[in-house]
Amino acid sequence: MTLPSFPLTIPEPGGRADAVISAALDGLTRSAAQRWLEEGRVTLDGRPLKKNARLQPGDTVYLTPPQPQPIGLAPQDIPLDVAYEDGDVIVVNKPVGLVVHPAPGHPDGTLVNALLYHCGDSLSGINGELRPGIVHRIDRDTSGLIIAAKNDRAHLSLAAQLQDHSLFRLYHAVAVGGFKEDSGTVTAPIARHKTDRKRMAVTPDGREAVTHWQVVDSQNGLTHLTCRLETGRTHQIRVHLAHIGHPLLGDTVYGAKKPVPGLAGQCLHAAQLTFTHPSTGERLTVEAPLPDWFNAVLNRYGLQ
Repeated sequence: MTLPSFPLTIPEPGGRADAVISAALDGLTRSAAQRWLEEGRVTLDGRPLKKNARLQPGDTVYLTPPQPQPIGLAPQDIPLDVAYEDGDVIVVNKPVGLVVHPAPGHPDGTLVNALLYHCGDSLSGINGELRPGIVHRIDRDTSGLIIAAKNDRAHLSLAAQLQDHSLFRLYHAVAVGGFKEDSGTVTAPIARHKTDRKRMAVTPDGREAVTHWQVVDSQNGLTHLTCRLETGRTHQIRVHLAHIGHPLLGDTVYGAKKPVPGLAGQCLHAAQLTFTHPSTGERLTVEAPLPDWFNAVLNRYGLQ
């Protein structure tokens, strides 16, 4: 069976085809993008592209995914708090402690295992494997909304929305210290830390990263604020707030090394997600109220 082709408009700043396509589709590895190019699955103006071809911003390429294969991950009946679901997408309110993807040290018991069980045959095959099409991620110790695609068309649509910044994500956070302004924007590129590969860092050669923040309340040396992601780099809010001198409460990686009693990690919750539905074109907003643990932090420190 031949799968349908999907358009992808190349974002700024363009570049080599395999790098640009894998960066544009969060679920697609660079090696998978190279295979697609080698197999003639990526065309521009009706002609297959080579992996080292240069693409310009605004170019529209057409992608024909390979027939996906089953993966060796076990579906697991893990309870999910489903905030929204239809035939194309599922939005889950993830609890603190649940890892999104299987990784060394977390081979199962992840959100992917739970979605494999929950979604059954409704899966995306972007990487050549049948699995939930998770186009963005949130850390294990961050709670809140995460969206996954249930087919390739939805996966590509959501990935494109991430690239053009039309997939809106709003977080609530508690940060250390008082802010001099009521709102602001952090624009600072982020890349993997040079020596500690488990951390990210602000670095001149990093990828563009933009975080907008707004103060909700400040009391007792702490600030409750909302953060809107314009880009979606790994640990972006945590890195950006630490960069401006206000690490998240409980963040032992980018802030104080001593854990905060009652907190599993950083005080961060993904509260709102707005996206354009891949089939209907309708703008949808899904919300997840502040969880009990977050409200307990606010109450403990007298924050609104």
